[in-house]
Formats: sequence, C-alpha cells, structure tokens
Amino acid sequence: MLNINGTHNQNLKEACRTLKEYAIYTDKIRKYAEEMSLEDAVERAICECIKEGVLKEFLEKHRAEAKAMSIFEYDQEKHIRMEREEAWEEGRREGRESGLREGEENTKRIFKLAQAGKTPKEIAEICEVSVEKVQHILE
Repeated sequence: MLNINGTHNQNLKEACRTLKEYAIYTDKIRKYAEEMSLEDAVERAICECIKEGVLKEFLEKHRAEAKAMSIFEYDQEKHIRMEREEAWEEGRREGRESGLREGEENTKRIFKLAQAGKTPKEIAEICEVSVEKVQHILE
C-alpha cells in the first residue's frame, strides 16, 4: 500500500495522470470536510475538479456514483482511524494498569524479602531492580 496523499509518492503520481488527479480530488475532499459537511465537501470537490479538468470526464459521467463512493470511503477511513485511536488508547490504559499491578507486586515482594532479613543488595538481585530503587521503596 502506498500513500498518495499530499506530497507523498510524487514520482508515482507523475507517472500516472489518473492517480495524480485522484489524489488531487481526495485532497480537496479532506480539506473541505474540515470546514463543511462531508456531503457538501464532496460536491464542492467534484465541481472544482470538473472546472479544473481533474477527472473531468469520469466525474461528469459518474457524478452520483463518485459522490456516493467518496462519502462511503471517507466515512470508512474516518471510522478506521477512530477505531485505531481507540485501540491505542486502550492499549496505553492496559499498559499503565499492568505496570501499576506489576509495581505493586514488586513492592510487596521487596517488603517481604526485607522482613525475611535480606539486604537491599540481595533484594535488588532477586527482584532485578537497582539497589537505589529497593532503598527508596523501603524508606
């Protein structure tokens, strides 16, 4: 999969006019969707592209299908991006929770070893942490 948005893969877009024009069309939709409804953004992009000769013949012949497909693709892209962001946040949250549980378990273990008479150096070796960390926890 190659990214053809914005300035990405310019050589490829220069080699294929249709691909270049499609990238221009989708860039327009993204830009306008930031300031208006998606449906209006797609309509504006279609009108501008036809006026500028970008995908002109295709958009004139298949305007309704292009509009419907563009709205569907943009919504799908947005949905996938949102799912990805939610998954990252869930992973970060789980990582923090796991790290806290791990830290609590390690702290309990350090106290038990200290109560059993182990030195901070011995505890550090057993728990695979620094002596400074052991001393900090025991203070």
